[in-house]
Amino acid sequence: MNAVLQPAARRAIRELPDELVSQIAAGEVVERPASVVRELVDNALDAGATEVVVRLVGGGIRSVVVEDDGGGIPASELPLALRRHATSKIASLAELESVATMGFRGEALAAIASVADLAIASRTPEAAFAQRLEARSGELEPAPRAVGTSVEVRELFFATPARRKFLKSEATELAHCVEAVRRHALPRPDVGFAVWHEGKLVQQWRRADPAQRLRDVLDDDFVAASRTLALEAGPLRIHGRAGLPEAARARADQQYVYVNGRYVRDRLIAHGVRSAYEDVLHGARQPAYVLFIDIAPDRVDVNVHPTKIEVRFRDAREVHQVVRRAVEAALGASRAGEAAEAPAAPAAPAAWPGAAPLQGSLGLQQAALLYAREPAPAWDAGASTGTAQALPPANPLAVAPAAASADDWPLGRALAQLGGVFVLAENAQGLVIVDMHAAHERIVYERLKGALAGSGIEAQPLLIPATFAATAQEIATAEQQADNLLALGLDVAPLAAGTLAVRSRPAALAGGDVVELARSVLAELAQYDASSVIQRAQHEILSTMACHGAVRANRQLTVAEMNALLRDMERTERADQCNHGRPTWRQVTLKELDALFWRGR
Repeated sequence: MNAVLQPAARRAIRELPDELVSQIAAGEVVERPASVVRELVDNALDAGATEVVVRLVGGGIRSVVVEDDGGGIPASELPLALRRHATSKIASLAELESVATMGFRGEALAAIASVADLAIASRTPEAAFAQRLEARSGELEPAPRAVGTSVEVRELFFATPARRKFLKSEATELAHCVEAVRRHALPRPDVGFAVWHEGKLVQQWRRADPAQRLRDVLDDDFVAASRTLALEAGPLRIHGRAGLPEAARARADQQYVYVNGRYVRDRLIAHGVRSAYEDVLHGARQPAYVLFIDIAPDRVDVNVHPTKIEVRFRDAREVHQVVRRAVEAALGASRAGEAAEAPAAPAAPAAWPGAAPLQGSLGLQQAALLYAREPAPAWDAGASTGTAQALPPANPLAVAPAAASADDWPLGRALAQLGGVFVLAENAQGLVIVDMHAAHERIVYERLKGALAGSGIEAQPLLIPATFAATAQEIATAEQQADNLLALGLDVAPLAAGTLAVRSRPAALAGGDVVELARSVLAELAQYDASSVIQRAQHEILSTMACHGAVRANRQLTVAEMNALLRDMERTERADQCNHGRPTWRQVTLKELDALFWRGR
């Protein structure tokens, strides 16, 4: 039997003690030792440090010491530095709205001191020696150290034992502390960072140029499996690296976003990135990326949460769109076309002996004909314009004197078809293996997207409209976005109070739950930019169409058709993955082949 809560006896309103106020604030600012590291490193960077050293004991639970070589704090200001809402970073609302420092709230030191033993030692360039202040006793005494500041935090949460019980093992807390320093190290290659634990150096990043710092922090594998991205759009500038789809990870542990140098977690940005990967990422895999977003300080609010890890943009949809475009542009080019520029010779290679004349591409109009099991006729190069015409059977032809070598095309020359599924080709690096259905699916899909060019999706009227109880938000969105819904083939309109009716659906999606489809589209239209939602929904429909229109397994291709497929892959964006994110081709180098047969041993 559940106990009935009785109203508490009324208590008088009174002002909370300063220490309790600080402990409450500490609950928002200090979650674990890594939170202490984050706040103290923020302060070190704001002080102009070029070297930051973090020393930990017991994973940071027993002790965190952060040392820097910054400008230091005058002895007269040390007691004030430990007071709540005392800071040198801002002095007015105008400065808060354009803040460019890592810290600005003046809460961190006071919050930490309320839940741990804290001491701070600092020396300015003008001072003959440093001064050390114990937060608990308030005693100020001389101390030996060079110019800069050291903050020592001992026995975290000793004053709040219940909070301490929620901490994880020392190894886990240490990993979080190292990650906190890593997040600072990525955008600040001009600063050296070192992390010590129990007297042993566990991580160090020396001062370096930005490219080297990226390699040092995220390793060479990330750089090799990612592409540079850069885009400027009005007040926004984005640069960084986007990981290749095949290098996606099971966890979102290599996703770094910085706004004006500050590490942030933002759902809007994450959605923009994810939407750029939709056509190329398989299943629930997580992309790896580093994004640096520079924006005018007055267009972003960093004073959203005490941890300063959340931000709010003045024009959120603009940021979403620019992020998506930047990542899409980085992923757009296929590795199939990166190895070399195609020669000035004709787009298709010369015919081989016994092969039918080559086409310029496997045109969209041919898709249905490629289902056939029997050998297909050769198709005129004009087929891609919609006028496919069968040619008479070709007589054996001699190899053209100027026949191209395997070096002339990144994906090389077709050799054979394997198992009715794979195309084998030879290029300058060795053997290329192509999944012909996956590759042609991507080619057809990209052409369908181009052909759509803004026109609406064909709608199929429902004989009996599907109705559902809708929220006020859903009804408002349906009314405001009626034209955009129609562009997706969805006719959704109010039927009665609290009820929406779906009168048409996309013709290409005859199956599935139309109410669930309408609800999901309404939810996205309400939250994100309408044009991106429409484009994504249209692309999902086209992806389904392309999958059914691509060449099927066991369809026997001529060498000419295989070569034409390779050339089309080289000219098609995102040709490294099919629409579902699976790889379309793989390279096996001559070195790898030699190793298989122990050559050179």
